[in-house]
Amino acid sequence: MKLKELKNGEYFTLKPYSNPTGAQVYVKNEYDRSSKKYEVSKFLDFCDTRLLKGDTEVYTDFTF
Repeated sequence: MKLKELKNGEYFTLKPYSNPTGAQVYVKNEYDRSSKKYEVSKFLDFCDTRLLKGDTEVYTDFTF
């Protein structure tokens, strides 16, 4: 699944984990028009943010 297909606030991982830790789970935030990327933050630390392209492959099929 692509990052741009997720709704804001949905949880995802960047690798296919079956039982990820809280540090491996990200939350999709708003789209940043200036950089043309999506802002994502770690589940456990909302201050730890990254900008990812919308075509980034993400995984949502996990138990958390």
